Amino acid sequence: MGILEKISAIEKEIARTQKNKAMEYHLGLLKAKLAKYRAQLLEPSKSAAGKGEGFDVMKSGDARVALIGFPSVGKSTFLSLMTSTASEATSYEFTTLTCIPGDRVQGGQHPTSGSARIIEGASQGKGRGRQVIAVARTSDVVITMLDATKGEVQRGLLERELETVGIRLNKRKPNIYFKPKKGGGISFNSTVPLTQCSEKLVQLILHEYKMFNAEVLFREDCTPDDFIDVIVGNRVYMPCLYVYNKIDQISMEEVDRLARQPHGVVISCGMKLNLDFLLETLWEYLALTCIFTKKRGQRPDFGDAIILRSGASVEHVCHRIHRTLASQFKYALVWGTSTKYSPQRVGLSHMMEHEDVIQIVKK
Repeated sequence: MGILEKISAIEKEIARTQKNKAMEYHLGLLKAKLAKYRAQLLEPSKSAAGKGEGFDVMKSGDARVALIGFPSVGKSTFLSLMTSTASEATSYEFTTLTCIPGDRVQGGQHPTSGSARIIEGASQGKGRGRQVIAVARTSDVVITMLDATKGEVQRGLLERELETVGIRLNKRKPNIYFKPKKGGGISFNSTVPLTQCSEKLVQLILHEYKMFNAEVLFREDCTPDDFIDVIVGNRVYMPCLYVYNKIDQISMEEVDRLARQPHGVVISCGMKLNLDFLLETLWEYLALTCIFTKKRGQRPDFGDAIILRSGASVEHVCHRIHRTLASQFKYALVWGTSTKYSPQRVGLSHMMEHEDVIQIVKK
């Protein structure tokens, strides 16, 4: 029996198993086996393969956004509207067969983005699915483009495909301390009452992974799936925006319902509706700060901003401009919301905020 057949058999057994206290250990073992087989499925093939057309895009720019969706939902049109990239867009499916990079988001913001279509079964390698998912795993934010006329069907399918390969959308890493040891057995402790995962279940899951010596500490009430994610260790936790396109083809009531979905944004690429709001939301999800520079006696340069992660200091700005600037730093003048008055004289440790203006004075 191949890996795909084993995965299918376990999924069917999980589906027909009743969810109750008596079966929780059996379900936990099934989920552990399922995670092992899925990890084996994603391992690269050892057989030699001929060179073909590259799929990934070199990671550059200030951030990386993966634009993923089913065929013919409007990804190419969206990428052409929002970036300087001209991606082919037609009315038939599978127009885009490779990853299309976008090097500049309109409005002066500079994240790198890539568009690729995905089909059901991508986690098993169908339709270059493994390459698509590999791009998504290295991104800062995932945008899942959905067809508003097809309701929640596409969203559920995409979530399952990405969850299957270890991408956790809009979730944070479980607060579980786990450390394999060379001896001493399994040490289990928790700082909170556990209602979903017991010590016995933890031991059974560890034994399934051939681990008999480890230290485990639960700092929050987690599920067996969360604990398996910690053991495997290759899970990726990232923010995701669900973008519903083609809202001009549905009723206002349906538009309102989709707009109220968690992490959801409604747009129409064909009529260019709500694209500005999507850009603002994406900027918040990326957690980036836009800093403008100013030379002495001149106006600020609002045409070319310095893009940094939120929580950046004046020292980070200096390193971004030039690696030796921090050692020559004397003081800086800052205008913006991070200061009590404008301009304010600050040092290297001053924390910058979005759209601040800075003038650096050297020794």
